Amino acid sequence: MRIGIIGCGLIGQKRAASVERRHRIVGVADLDRGKAEALAARTGAAAATEWREVVDQKPDIVVVAVTHDRLAEIAAGAAAAGCHVLVEKPGARSEAELRPVAEAAAASGVRVKVGFNHRFHPAFLKARALVDAGIAGPLMYIRGRYGHGGRLGYEREWRMQRELSGGGELIDQGAHLIDLARWFLGDFTSVDGWVPTYYWPVEVDDNCFMALRTGAGQMAWLHATWTEWKNCFSFEICGRDAKLEINGLGGSYGTERLTLYKMLPELGPPETTIWEYPFPDRSFDLETAEFVAAIEQGRAPIGDIEDGLAMLRVVDRIYQGTKSK
Repeated sequence: MRIGIIGCGLIGQKRAASVERRHRIVGVADLDRGKAEALAARTGAAAATEWREVVDQKPDIVVVAVTHDRLAEIAAGAAAAGCHVLVEKPGARSEAELRPVAEAAAASGVRVKVGFNHRFHPAFLKARALVDAGIAGPLMYIRGRYGHGGRLGYEREWRMQRELSGGGELIDQGAHLIDLARWFLGDFTSVDGWVPTYYWPVEVDDNCFMALRTGAGQMAWLHATWTEWKNCFSFEICGRDAKLEINGLGGSYGTERLTLYKMLPELGPPETTIWEYPFPDRSFDLETAEFVAAIEQGRAPIGDIEDGLAMLRVVDRIYQGTKSK
């Protein structure tokens, strides 16, 4: 595949690393020419400051890894030009802003994937396989926590500016929790939440608390925060026959671990199995490989544009509902 990378910051560099071993990066772009030239020098690609210069090269896939305010415009332009698109989550600042991307993709017959790389962490892939095999039985509820410790100057970063980000922690790390909960439980028909600002002197939420319910009555209790002080990730999937618990994402979040607590006929202490994944994060590599496979097989990718729209519907309802409270 011929790949174009738009946005050469941390995530753009990770995306480039996930494709350059198997595919050819033909063009990279960033408003900061220095960042574009640095990535171009590493990958052998052409550097630009204007995203259209990359799209004009007609790459097979365009990766869009820019600030939230520019995601949808660039993704729609690349799709309209006939390129498949991997756009970083959340894909846009709202469902309405993401909808034209879906329309452009449908008109051009291309695939669009939203960057939900957490689905491709090995603990989640294993948990999905166990759930699909019926090990947990019918699912009842999910509890999820995702917390960032913050850093000096955090309040001055672009993600804290509503015009650029579209919101705060809800649309940042909360987007991953919503997507993962939907992946296991399905769509949520009842959405409630609260998005307070407790600590950082900013105009957006630094915490979000969500209570989501499916039509079948399954619940997801989710909390994402920029005030955890120690990075944290915990995700529990509770079924009638077993519980699956995922802790850590590697790095500062701790060793990634999946624990299966299997209920015994006599109840009491469960049968416990633990898998640990103390390896470098390969989720970006696996996500890219899945997207390429989906394109080659002519099918929707895992975590496609419809998943992005569904996630943003939840985000929109919480933000809109909070304004009315």
